[in-house]
Amino acid sequence: MTTSHSRPQVPQQALTDPVRNPANAPAPVRTKRAFVLLLLTLFVPGSAQIVAGDRKLGRIALRVTLAVWGLAIAGLVLLLVNRTLLIGILTNTVASLLIIIILIALALGWAALFVNTLRLIRPVLLAPGMRPVVGVTLVLAMLLSSGTLGYAAYVLNVSRNAIGSIFSAGPAIDPVDGRYNFLMMGGDAGDDRTGRRPDSLSVLSVDAKTGQTAIISVPRNLQNAQFSEGSPMRQIYPDGYDCGNECLINAINTEVTNEHADLYPGVADPGAQATLEAVSGTLGITVQAYVLVDMDGFAKLIDAMGGIKIKAGGWVPLSGDMVDEANGIHGMPLGWIPAGEQHLNGYHALWYGRSREFVDDYARIQRQQCVQQAMLKQLDPATLLAKFEDIANAGTKVVDSNISASQLGSFVDLAMKAKGKEVSRLTIGPPDFDASFSTVPDFNQIHDRVDQLLAAQSESAGAAGNPAGEDTIVQAGTAAGPLMAAAPAAPLTQPAPSPSSSDFTPVTTTPDGEPITEEMLNQFKREGNEQAIRDLVATNGQCRPL
Repeated sequence: MTTSHSRPQVPQQALTDPVRNPANAPAPVRTKRAFVLLLLTLFVPGSAQIVAGDRKLGRIALRVTLAVWGLAIAGLVLLLVNRTLLIGILTNTVASLLIIIILIALALGWAALFVNTLRLIRPVLLAPGMRPVVGVTLVLAMLLSSGTLGYAAYVLNVSRNAIGSIFSAGPAIDPVDGRYNFLMMGGDAGDDRTGRRPDSLSVLSVDAKTGQTAIISVPRNLQNAQFSEGSPMRQIYPDGYDCGNECLINAINTEVTNEHADLYPGVADPGAQATLEAVSGTLGITVQAYVLVDMDGFAKLIDAMGGIKIKAGGWVPLSGDMVDEANGIHGMPLGWIPAGEQHLNGYHALWYGRSREFVDDYARIQRQQCVQQAMLKQLDPATLLAKFEDIANAGTKVVDSNISASQLGSFVDLAMKAKGKEVSRLTIGPPDFDASFSTVPDFNQIHDRVDQLLAAQSESAGAAGNPAGEDTIVQAGTAAGPLMAAAPAAPLTQPAPSPSSSDFTPVTTTPDGEPITEEMLNQFKREGNEQAIRDLVATNGQCRPL
């Protein structure tokens, strides 16, 4: 006879159930059970607890799991139908912080479920030889799950900090005539420098819908630059930046920073803004934003990418110290970058884009364009993911930018569209204009050539895809089609093939067929035979990204 104080009877089936009561199960069954519980926790977090442990905990975890799966599916749908919105969410400072917190919480919760699963497994019931195997498997599963979420939170936090460091909190910009125009300035930054002079100036003009890109290079020695309508500097230079040979376009940054900053109240970098306005007025287009890159940061960015690959048309010196400034003569080169296919690290890529010894500024501009194209071509998603932290940290070396962080989503999406698209090029100097053009520029002619370049690119947007997926590069003034028909190329100071031509042959031998070597070039330098070197490296403006 039972009383009210009798213990409830446990069904015999429950006592013999190997899932919840493995003590009476054979050793192989206990081992199989352990691995099944680990797999359940890895692939369906919470399910192990429902079948073998605390069902309340399991139900909570399973609801979270299903919610995360739902968010993941929504993210995948966004990736397919509205990639810009998805990237915008990930780059938004508030949204990204919330995602980071959620990822950390999920990582910790998943790790706690694995610890709970280990308790359910009861390692003491396992055969001695299987205990370390199960333990190692659990650790690997935790690394694969919680570790992945934790690393994702870390990467997103690195990205968030880099975005906050590099980009502004200002308003978004709108395309003008269907294009975004970005001024890229390269210069040396330092605590002892006020109003840095940009060493290179180029505009990346990107079609807002297709991502097709044109690179327009402005020589730093351009005179009489025109300020755009509405620029405060038009009050001082209504007829252009003309005060003699010292008024080069790259001097605007310094002059405005030191003497006219009061014309730009509330502007973070008046010198950069004034330079942007001068480039806008000179080219006859609206440049909406600028990025000023410190050269040291540029080199680190290329190193973070794993270097760039180019085909060089001629030897390029790593110049030594200046020994005769009046004649532009340097001491012995620190080294040479040979002609032919090269894989350049940041240091050598920086020299490749900046060196101008033995050639003019326009050969250097052509190489700078090539380096920019190589970076755009080689910064693919795989490289970005594999080297994200280094790239993000190097990116913080960007000295200044007025691009709004709120618009990064659309611009990243635009950059992805630009991959594999035709890249057009124009230089306000050789080979597209006469060498003396930058001293006495004809701005109506510049405006016409820029308009024709962008119009020709738009007309070619529907052309067939590129063979082998390679970039097609159109050289303004030398390309066939509407651009050439509308405006024949301006006369050149010397005949030369397009520096971007894919079929140029690197000059690796002398006219007599003797191989050009570093020792040969250095010997000419020691003898003071600078002209011999000029003749041998004259084609070093030719370059193609690989």
